[in-house]
Amino acid sequence: MSEVTSAKTYLCPMHAEVRQASPGQCPKCGMALLPEGTRFALLRHMTKSPMMIGAMVAIMIAVMAFLMMKS
Repeated sequence: MSEVTSAKTYLCPMHAEVRQASPGQCPKCGMALLPEGTRFALLRHMTKSPMMIGAMVAIMIAVMAFLMMKS
């Protein structure tokens, strides 16, 4: 059996040009560097289901209606 090792690249969520081979902080903004490919993982997960998209839209409409009534 052969082991496959993949070197991860870490990047800043705000500055894609900031890349390094180990975790750390962005020298430009101080944010924690994330493994490449995790930026939009939660959004991709949430948009896989049409029901989840509908729930997000319903929540956004409810929040917007509440804020419009408040002002």
